[in-house]
Amino acid sequence: MQTVKWLLAAAFVVTAPLAHAHHGWSSYDAEKVMRVEAPLQEVRYRNPHAEVAIDYEGRRWQVILAPTRRMESRGLPEGGLQPGKTIEIEGYPKRDGSPEMRAERITVDGKVIELR
Repeated sequence: MQTVKWLLAAAFVVTAPLAHAHHGWSSYDAEKVMRVEAPLQEVRYRNPHAEVAIDYEGRRWQVILAPTRRMESRGLPEGGLQPGKTIEIEGYPKRDGSPEMRAERITVDGKVIELR
């Protein structure tokens, strides 16, 4: 029984930061649609979802995309996003005013990718 308690405690310690790092969609304001065209500054094509960074209105914005598997199945492989490439982003800003948005769709090389 003591071993089970230790295993559960260890599992919590390992998984708690992962759950905390994932973004809850309710923290984004779906009433305030943002449409931005900007060159990519950073690209992180990883799970649980890809992220890019753009410069917008004098601030560096983090843009939360979809899981990589979804983006690939909709025609956007990892190599489709590169720093310096200009994309269009439509999404929702964080409610707390921090420079982060959840992308609903992006346009890359003239192709619209629905992310949700």
